[in-house]
Amino acid sequence: MLYLPVLVMGVLALGTYWLVRSTPVSGPQVPERVRGHEPDYFMHGFKVKTFDATGRLRSEVAGDVAKHYPDTKWMEIDAIRIRSFDASGRLTTATANKGLANEDGSEVQLMGNAVVVREAATAVGSAPAQPRSEYRGEFLHAFMDTEQVKSHKPVELRRGQDVFTADSLDFDNVQQTMLLQGRVRGTLIPSKR
Repeated sequence: MLYLPVLVMGVLALGTYWLVRSTPVSGPQVPERVRGHEPDYFMHGFKVKTFDATGRLRSEVAGDVAKHYPDTKWMEIDAIRIRSFDASGRLTTATANKGLANEDGSEVQLMGNAVVVREAATAVGSAPAQPRSEYRGEFLHAFMDTEQVKSHKPVELRRGQDVFTADSLDFDNVQQTMLLQGRVRGTLIPSKR
């Protein structure tokens, strides 16, 4: 009986040794695979609308196919069509073969047959009437919230009857400034009074 505690301790030690040897060894932690520039979801024949706090339509983005990329949080849209309304209700439309839009739709890059049209506005109070404006080019970068259109490629601008062409464009509708650079040409048609 004197050896019984030693014998029990020996059996427990052998059992522990057997458990340690038979337990599978966990391999080294494999880091989660970093996703490259791969889309995480697609939309086909879609239309997305955003509304302001009063429920008025603020913008609408439509296209044939959209791919969302989680690494950049941008959406690539084939045959993009955009309608956007400013605070006074003036409509701006944009179309292109392809577009890239950020998450909140405040920035859109239009590529291939890009056209942005800002409809005419009638005179209200002290604000003068604004003619219809149209911007055309192979690349236009539209900033919807700040009402800017930029391009580092050749563009054609039509404002009412006036036509301008340039190698680059930086237009700010809020400041009412337009910077045309490179080879700039313009045709100004006098207004009829």
